[in-house]
Amino acid sequence: MTEVNTQTDENIILDVNNIEVIYDHVILVLKGVSLQVPQGGIVALLGANGAGKTTTLKAVSNLLQAERGEVTKGAIVFEGKEVQALSPNELVRRGCIQVMEGRHCFGHLTIEENLLTGAFTRKDGKAAIKEDMEMVYRYFPRLKERRTSQAGYTSGGEQQMCAIGRALMSRPKMILLDEPSMGLAPQLVEEIFDIVQQLNKDTGVSFLLAEQNTNIALRYATYGYILESGRVVLDGSGDELRDNADVKEFYLGTGGEGRRSFRNVKHYKRRKRWLA
Repeated sequence: MTEVNTQTDENIILDVNNIEVIYDHVILVLKGVSLQVPQGGIVALLGANGAGKTTTLKAVSNLLQAERGEVTKGAIVFEGKEVQALSPNELVRRGCIQVMEGRHCFGHLTIEENLLTGAFTRKDGKAAIKEDMEMVYRYFPRLKERRTSQAGYTSGGEQQMCAIGRALMSRPKMILLDEPSMGLAPQLVEEIFDIVQQLNKDTGVSFLLAEQNTNIALRYATYGYILESGRVVLDGSGDELRDNADVKEFYLGTGGEGRRSFRNVKHYKRRKRWLA
């Protein structure tokens, strides 16, 4: 691939510009999605199941081909260079890695062995890898307690921590985090989001996270984009989206006009306000 230097704000680590994604050459899933992730920011990608959140992350991480998908229009720029033609491992070496939905760990490996797999692209020696392992254990002390346990026999929360820790072992500049709250108890969700926020603050790692739990995502995100049917229908700072009447009604369940039917209102009132 010939690298293309693209003019972009030096404070923007990821710039997704008007991309379209098609599966099986016929199914249009993303219809002109644009978003930006600032250097050191936490950006939330919000929306219901099927809105296109996971597809957007896979477009960025170049994992679409495994599912017969491809970016057919637009550009994905990471650190000033177009990257949509790179292989996933090349993108990891550049510092962008995805934590997949569903806490994908190697069940037959121990927690520590799983973490070590995250360092397979590194060439900076055993001492540096060991140092980063201890860093992961500082953020996730529960993993240190379970480091010799097979990952398949640990809890869902511990597997999610392991998946994030494994991503950290690659020394990323940006992590794409897909549905970190899925299937976890509220207390564990809070714990994981607290750790993500602390990692962001301490290390400067940028996060683009796809999340159905809009309430918790907007408490931690500096900025958010709401997707519907493969399009961005609303974006703004975390505070702006939390205060938006439509977001409160349809995503946070705190609308001030009494309980109304989501089915009756959604496709008329909201589209009139946001898409007209």
